This record gives sequence, C-alpha cells and structure tokens, in this order.
Amino acid sequence: MLFFALAYLFTWLFWIPAIFVPQEYGGILMLFGLLAPAVVSTVFVLASGSDLLKKDLKIKLIGLYKVKWRNVLIAVVQFAGIVVCSILLSLAFGQSLDQFAFTEDFSFTGVGIGSALITVTLASIIEEVGWKGYCEDSIGAYMNWFWESMLFGALWSFWHFPLLFIKGTYQAGLMVNPLYVVNFFISGIPLGFIITWVYLASDRSILACMIYHLFVNFLQEKIAMTPETKCVETIVVTVVAAVIVLANKDMFFETRHVGKLLETRYGADS
Repeated sequence: MLFFALAYLFTWLFWIPAIFVPQEYGGILMLFGLLAPAVVSTVFVLASGSDLLKKDLKIKLIGLYKVKWRNVLIAVVQFAGIVVCSILLSLAFGQSLDQFAFTEDFSFTGVGIGSALITVTLASIIEEVGWKGYCEDSIGAYMNWFWESMLFGALWSFWHFPLLFIKGTYQAGLMVNPLYVVNFFISGIPLGFIITWVYLASDRSILACMIYHLFVNFLQEKIAMTPETKCVETIVVTVVAAVIVLANKDMFFETRHVGKLLETRYGADS
C-alpha cells in the first residue's frame, strides 16, 4: 500500500502540473513522473535491510540468462496475432482493411521528450523497472498470481489517469469519446495477466517484460487501428488472457510462494 501511495504521489506530483504548462516544459515533468515508480521501487529495495531482496533485484535486472527467449517470442507473436484478429473482427463493425498498415507517425507528439519513438522506448524500460523491480512481487507475496494480476492490472491502468489531460499524449487523444477512455482503463486488466505470464515464464525477468512491453506499445502506436478496433482488441486480449490462465493453472493459482516468495525462489539460507 505504501509503495503504490508513493508511486502515485510522486508520479502525479509531476504529471498534474504538466497539464497546465507548455508542452516543452510538460515533457520534462512527464519524464520525472515516469521515473517515479522505478525510483520508489529501488529505494524500497535498498532501504529494506533485506540482502535477499537486494540480490533478487540485481538478478532480475542483469540476469539475462534467466530470459526464456522462446516464451518471449511466443508472447510477441501472440500479441501480433491479437492485433490481426482484432482488425479482422472489426470488419463486422464497418472498419476497414486499411488498418493493416503502418501509421506515418505516432499518435502523440512525444510531449517534448525527444522523439515519440524514444518516449515509447523509455516508457517500456523505465516502467518495468518499477513494476517488476518491487511492485508485482509485493502484491504476489500476499496472494496467488491470478488475483495479483487482477489487482496490478487495475492499479497500473489507473496510474495513467492524469495523462488524459496532458496535451499531446496518446491518452489525451482518447478524450473525444468516453467509450475510448473507458476501454483504455479496462484493457489494462487483461493485459496485466499476460504481462504477469511473461514475467513468471521467464523466471521473473525484468528484461523479458521490457521487450514485451516495448513491442505492445510499438504495435499499438504504429499499426493503423481505429479506436473502435481497439475496443474490439480489448475483448480479444481478454479471451487470450483467459486461455493463458486456463493453460497455466498452477502458475496462477498456486499459493506455495505466499509469504515466502524469495525464500521459495532462493532458499531460506541464501
């Protein structure tokens, strides 16, 4: 609870003022806000007094050997399939095959942080340091990964709320229709299940999540899907997330790690 309170506080402390300043200054505030969860996460670990927690963060950050590249590839191809299925299903609602194309530019301006591509890349990398460095495990230590995914997806989604009001962001572009806004926040929940699966399947590797997050952000921005199709996409993501959970019941519903996550991973005497 304290982690989320501070992560929200220090993110929104920068993002809310960004609503009211010119974009060139707002970009700097956006960057500081984006850094907040990673900074809070790292401080929590370093100040914990737990050598095991510090060891775990180090291994998650630099343990490239932990990444199960086959699983990451499956996850990436799977999300590409989600995009394809969503576009094809959207044809029934009057959308066009023209969506199978790359957009000329990103849907947001980058709000002053270099290029939009750099913004997407930074967001993917920095966010995962915060969310996987401490956050997900801090929830998972108290419950199975199914309920952790549900709770994390909702909290992670709502964390983006101030972006709706910052000119030039992707989220601000959704304000033309309340349905698009609601869809954005709902979509974070099933996606949270898939990201948890990517995380656990690669032995809690932050790098695996960074790669997947970057790929998702890139496709969401560069494939010419309409906002209506992204609503269809949320349904497809939910179905895929349900299939993943059913195919990995032990992963999502086991409680052997509850109360002893790191001890289970490294052994009590590590």
